[in-house]
Amino acid sequence: MSHTRRNFLKTAATAGLLPFVACLPQEGEEWAGKIRQVIAAWPFMNAGPKWQAAELVQHAIALGMAGVELLPFEHWHLLKAHGLVCAATRSHTFVRGMNNKNHHPECFEALEKAMQRTAAAGFPNVMTFTGLADTSNEPNGSLVSAEAGMKNCIDGYKKMARLAEKYGVSMVLEPLNSKVDEPMKGHPGYQGDHIAYCMEIIRAVSSPGLRLLFDVYHIQVMDGNLIHHIEQYAEYIGHVQIAGVPGRGEIGKQQEVNYKAVMKALLDNGYRGYVGHEWIPTGDALSGLKEAVAICDV
Repeated sequence: MSHTRRNFLKTAATAGLLPFVACLPQEGEEWAGKIRQVIAAWPFMNAGPKWQAAELVQHAIALGMAGVELLPFEHWHLLKAHGLVCAATRSHTFVRGMNNKNHHPECFEALEKAMQRTAAAGFPNVMTFTGLADTSNEPNGSLVSAEAGMKNCIDGYKKMARLAEKYGVSMVLEPLNSKVDEPMKGHPGYQGDHIAYCMEIIRAVSSPGLRLLFDVYHIQVMDGNLIHHIEQYAEYIGHVQIAGVPGRGEIGKQQEVNYKAVMKALLDNGYRGYVGHEWIPTGDALSGLKEAVAICDV
């Protein structure tokens, strides 16, 4: 459904958001709205502008976005009040993941709790991770080989996928890059750092309860060849996240990914899920979001 300035102004006025009309499309502009875009909470709440949850939701409404992802549970009522979605919800950490059987009990508990809450709210996806290969410095941690880590993931996700199907949600498994050694820009030691490794797990589990989180930033850093990977794994993609490469900043011309081409490839290959803006603002966050929404609106 396309969006005109008149529609946005009506929405903004209803929600008490007229101070935010500067970020709306200008007169005569029209947005296609084929890509359902959401804002990732942590880069805008914990880094960047450090918006409050209510501000984040207001900006999502004003920009005509579908919602927010990774928003803490205590703020979900803000989304529900405006008919917005939390496109991906949190569960266990990327450090202590499914690759280590010692971590299975806590992963199972965190995932089931997240599934219950996510399903009750009518949201679609719960995030999950392989975990680090070496957690020997953590309680109950150990060093796990790539082969053992994959087997443990397959065994664990087969159990949890049945629950996900029962609740009507999907776990989305995220490849994270292990190359960049900067906080929240890379995760050295992460076992599922290549898309092929994660896809082998997903295919072995063979359930709609476990799908691929196609994080363009991390996949570009590790494997590149983005459009080919979209075409290759289209049927398995359950969620998409984006950020500029290198640096995990804005997605404009200062970085290397052609996001218009990526969005077109997603649509051409049947993707109809959500795309999360998970980039860390380096300039004016609201202006950057407006530009990013326009880039992805193909």
